[in-house]
Amino acid sequence: MALVVVLLAGSALAAPLDRPLSQKMQANAQRYVIASQAVLVARNGVSIYRHVAGARRDELFPLYSLSKLLASVLVMQLVENGSLDLDKPAASYVQGLPQHWQAIPLRHFLNHTSGLPEYFDLGGKNTGSFPPTLQAAFDALASQPLVFDTGSSTRYTQTNFLVLEAVLEAQYGQPYTQIARERIIDRLGLKHSFLGLANASRQEMVRSFIGKDGRLQDDPPVQWPEYANVHAQLFMSLDDLAAFLHAVARGDLVGKEMLRKLWLPQKLNNGQDGGFASGWEFGRSGGYAFVGHDGGTKVRVRLLWPEQGDGDTYTIVYLTNGSASNVWSRTLVESLMAAIDPARFRMEAISESLIGYATQPDAAGREALLRQLQADAARDGAALERRINETGYAMLETRGSATAVKIFELNTQLFPQSANARDSLAQAQARAAAKSP
Repeated sequence: MALVVVLLAGSALAAPLDRPLSQKMQANAQRYVIASQAVLVARNGVSIYRHVAGARRDELFPLYSLSKLLASVLVMQLVENGSLDLDKPAASYVQGLPQHWQAIPLRHFLNHTSGLPEYFDLGGKNTGSFPPTLQAAFDALASQPLVFDTGSSTRYTQTNFLVLEAVLEAQYGQPYTQIARERIIDRLGLKHSFLGLANASRQEMVRSFIGKDGRLQDDPPVQWPEYANVHAQLFMSLDDLAAFLHAVARGDLVGKEMLRKLWLPQKLNNGQDGGFASGWEFGRSGGYAFVGHDGGTKVRVRLLWPEQGDGDTYTIVYLTNGSASNVWSRTLVESLMAAIDPARFRMEAISESLIGYATQPDAAGREALLRQLQADAARDGAALERRINETGYAMLETRGSATAVKIFELNTQLFPQSANARDSLAQAQARAAAKSP
């Protein structure tokens, strides 16, 4: 009977959202030229929408930097059982780190506030020269200074997670891939989850693309060394990824009380939020807090919960195999948030309205949109200006200068005294002029 109640509740919740979410997926596929995509939305732990387009149900998607979520959970487990203290230097737990890293507390590696430089340079290609071992990667950086003083800024680098890998291997006395498989993948019974390209390539996998000159072209995988599994080599089906996220949210892998403590953004030395909470991207929107991560431009996940009082929780998974526009994965996830609850997630809905207007070949709907934005500006002009500016830059990088100019022009009309709005418009106009014959 309990199962029947849950299934009926899930169906009732799903029905109102099936159409807007399907329409949003279709619009994104056309707008950004996405060959394959897979989306799952859950409310209060119950799946209310699931759709895969251009791929088979259990095909694997490369998850790129979502790989780091497994490592962060493994670290949080050790914090929970008292084996690790995030305020102690990582060097307290592992040998072989460069001398000038010795005093850096563990949490700074977890939250990308350590100041470490990157350990590789792909040079814009999918092949690179990598140190042969994890220790060799550390040794190669021994003479390089920190990029900034620890704790003063955030700089996302894969090197931070190599340090966490070394700590995990020292704690368990096992290779990282075995630790992650035994303590997460096998524990949850995930059958379509693999660490390492060699393991995943024997399975059905989507063909990866990257955008070039507005068209899809093959994006061959980087031939990472095995020690890079900690940050880049996770391959999963949509359902396995959702199962992992549900297990995290339920407190099955790390207790909920510990999650509440660890899912708070780290403060920088200047008192501002650093952007990460124990290795998870952290943000706020519409009275909700969220954690998640991206895998480049192609994939992103978010777990959202109300910061005050009661309310629905959401799990959002958006996977693609690339797009002709190289659209930001943040743009895709926020398009779903706008469809889920446009009143609650007002800023995400505004972004979608802006993108819809700016990607049309003419100025249809401009005056109606401007009136809507003027009403929003009366409520919170500073937040609206930031949101329009962010959306403009997202389009500048993915759809080009002409689209971005239309968005930035609206911002200057709404906020004529803003130097930032004028500068953004000038930048997009200059880029447009540079492309003109």
